Formats: sequence, C-alpha cells, structure tokens
Amino acid sequence: MNTPESNENWTMYIRPQREWFDLRLGELWHARELILLFVWRDFVSVYKQTILGPLWYLIQPLLTTITFTVIFGRIASLPTDHLPDFLFYMAGTVVWSYFAQSLTNISATFVGNASLFGKVYFPRLSVPISILISSLIAFAIQLVLFLGFLAYFMLTGTPIHPNLPALSLLPLLLIIMGGLGLGAGIIVSALTTRYRDLRYLVTFGTQLFMYATPVVYPLSSVSGKFRLLILANPLTSIVETFRYGFLGAGTFNLWNLLYSFVFMLIVLLVGVLLFNRVEATFMDTV
Repeated sequence: MNTPESNENWTMYIRPQREWFDLRLGELWHARELILLFVWRDFVSVYKQTILGPLWYLIQPLLTTITFTVIFGRIASLPTDHLPDFLFYMAGTVVWSYFAQSLTNISATFVGNASLFGKVYFPRLSVPISILISSLIAFAIQLVLFLGFLAYFMLTGTPIHPNLPALSLLPLLLIIMGGLGLGAGIIVSALTTRYRDLRYLVTFGTQLFMYATPVVYPLSSVSGKFRLLILANPLTSIVETFRYGFLGAGTFNLWNLLYSFVFMLIVLLVGVLLFNRVEATFMDTV
C-alpha cells in the first residue's frame, strides 16, 4: 500500500506535531517569500489611512525624546553622563522602541491571526519573525534620524566622541534585542491563548519595564542593590553599549553583554518550544 511518503509527486507532508523538539525550522526557509509578504503587510498597514503615513516612524521617537528631555532633563534634572539631554534620551528611545514594538506586536500573534491560522497551513513561526523584521525596518529608519541629530551636535562643536570598537558590536546588539523581543513575545502569545489578561498586562508591563532599564537615566547614577537589579535586566547592557558606541559615554562591559546573550538564547529557546507546543491546539482555545 502506497503511503504519502512513497509518492514522489508530493512536495510537502503535513504531520501532527507531537514532540517538544519537533521544531521543523527548515520550513521557515521554504516560507521565506511568505515572510516577506507578511513584512510588507505589517509595514504598510501600520499607518494605513493616516495623513502622515510612514512619517510617524520619525514623529513618534522625536515626540518621545522631546517629552523625556522636558520632563526628565529639565524638570527632574536627571543626570545624562554629561551628554546633551536630547541625544541621551533619543539614543535610549530608539533602542527601547525596537524591543518594545517587537514584544508588543509579537505577543498578539495567535489572537490577532486566528482567522488566518484556521484557514490554511503554513509555518506559524513565520508571522512573529515577519513582525520582528518589520520592527527592524522601523529601527533602521529611527536610527537614521538619530544619526542626523548626532551629526548636527558634533558639527556645532558638542564634545561627543563615538567609540568605534563598541560601534562594531551593533549587529550583536540587534541580535540580542531581536531575540529577546521574539522569545518573550511568542511566550506571551502562546500563554494568551488561554489567559487573555496577558494582552493587557504586556502593554502595561512593557511601559513599567522601561523604568527598570537605563533609558531615561544612566547606569552610572544607580548604586547599591538597585544597581544589581538593573544589571540583572538583560536590556541594560544593550542600551549602555549603544550609548557608549555612538556617544562615547556609558557603562560598557563585555561580561554583561555575554550575560544578555545567554539570557536571550534561553528565552528564545523556551519561547520557540512553547510556541510550537501550543500551535497544535490553539484553535480550540482562541
């Protein structure tokens, strides 16, 4: 008796997913064109039917930076490692926005795409990966904006000294940020199929988590046991290294980056395993 596997005309076999480590990551490569379509959908649909359209990718970090500069720089007078307030807060905003946007959007993967997942089979992990790539495009746009302001301050004589060795670590920083956003996002997405409250908690929690990250204050201003708590945050070394590379001020430590990288690998592994486990039955609970 012929089985589907013995029929050479078949190009894909859809089997039930039973084992924890039956990840089938090879399917993602075959679905690369679909991922690009999802990226285009995510990138275009965000500000569809808005007057300013993609300009919001620039307006949002600019308005956030101005708000932080006024509230934390002028009113609260928080230290900024002797850097211009505007550049200090924009550097933190650009980095944090990439992680926060990835986490928030990926966490809604199952609930937001339930109708699509219920109609046709494709690698479900392609959706959160496409969201991560879309967030990376937004980060690139905002990074260009940041570099423009950085060039302006340097041309006007502001003493800023970028660190080239630290700048070379930018790809690593992006990998760690992306891995953390993807891993944490798909964990929340998998749990949201049963516990809908997490949809509200992730937005609120992300805003609170920002204050546990040196976005509006430098790590150098934190001491004692609170410094250890802040260093336990895997995003701390990323924000500080980003500032150290582009602005020449901040706390740079390779061991802290290694900790963030290992933390990212663990979160990503747990997230992928949980995501694939929930994928088989989520339509029964969504």
